[in-house]
Amino acid sequence: MIIVNTEQIPGKKIVEVYGVVSGSTVRAKHIGKDILASLKNIVGGELKGYTELLEEARETALNRMIEKAQKMGANAIVNVRFATSSITQGASEIYVYGTAVKVEDE
Repeated sequence: MIIVNTEQIPGKKIVEVYGVVSGSTVRAKHIGKDILASLKNIVGGELKGYTELLEEARETALNRMIEKAQKMGANAIVNVRFATSSITQGASEIYVYGTAVKVEDE
């Protein structure tokens, strides 16, 4: 599956458009990571626990979107975008969406 954040794929021609596909996941913070993050805020630096949490969430959302596109018969997703939103205190949604298409070599 080719995934791009552009409208076109160099060297490929879009021959069919299947429509918008999306994937999402909602993740909550971990109390242990919150304690470590609070300590890290005092001394500064990267909050690696949260970085890992966000990376996992993006991967999960992306895989869900890819699965939907594959079921439609797509071999690429163009114009991919990520968005986040707060669901409740301590929990956020990662949402990814794009257009499922079929491409062929030019």
